[in-house]
Amino acid sequence: MFKKYHIPYELDDPKATLAHRDIILQKPFLKRLYLEWYKTFIEVSRSVGKGIYLEIGSGGGFLKDVFPEVVTSDILDLPVVDKVFSAEELPYKENELGCIMMLNVFHHIPRPYLFLKEAERTLLKGGKIVMIEPANSPLSRFIYKRFHHEPFDEKGPREIKAGNPLSHSNQALPHIYFERDLEQFKTDFPHLRINSIKYHSPFMYVLSGGVSRSAMLPYFMYGFAKGIEKTFSPLAKQVGLFCTIEIEKI
Repeated sequence: MFKKYHIPYELDDPKATLAHRDIILQKPFLKRLYLEWYKTFIEVSRSVGKGIYLEIGSGGGFLKDVFPEVVTSDILDLPVVDKVFSAEELPYKENELGCIMMLNVFHHIPRPYLFLKEAERTLLKGGKIVMIEPANSPLSRFIYKRFHHEPFDEKGPREIKAGNPLSHSNQALPHIYFERDLEQFKTDFPHLRINSIKYHSPFMYVLSGGVSRSAMLPYFMYGFAKGIEKTFSPLAKQVGLFCTIEIEKI
């Protein structure tokens, strides 16, 4: 029997975000997966090598524990972040940021085009955005539309309802902006270039149980499960549940 985690707070309550953070830190399987994703953030940031490194939507994670140089932020006023602001209005000067990092955040931003305009303004030349977001693969559509509380509407509009930073979302927003409406992205943000969109992680997050349930496998099997997952790399576009998107200011 897999344990189900009960969080006695509404999703948009800051206490729920802190509870999610505690769960991640207490689950070795899930924490290790986060560490792998954070490794990507750190590598991209250090490839830029200058400017301010900023994480947006930091409250539920622990990036600063492994990357002390990062400035953490959230739209919620949380004791575990450095700054509180909306992604649609970044409190930075032009050409000040070296890297912007986001883990499952872009699809919660009500008007992502405002964030992208702000990123275009505040990133230095050669600065990057790196985000890990839900992917739009046949397997991900099947799972997200049937077994996830957040909507996934790949045919939906380019913005979502504001006011509820966690309960309002569309997991397909990354696909909408960076794949479906790619030509519009190029027109709207002429100084931003999509370097890569890599689909990955068909199984590991599900096996971890996420923040809702206990892991399906003991921690000592992590390496074995990861090895099995890697064999599916050639099918990433068909089975990936997540994608890593890297965007550069040119």
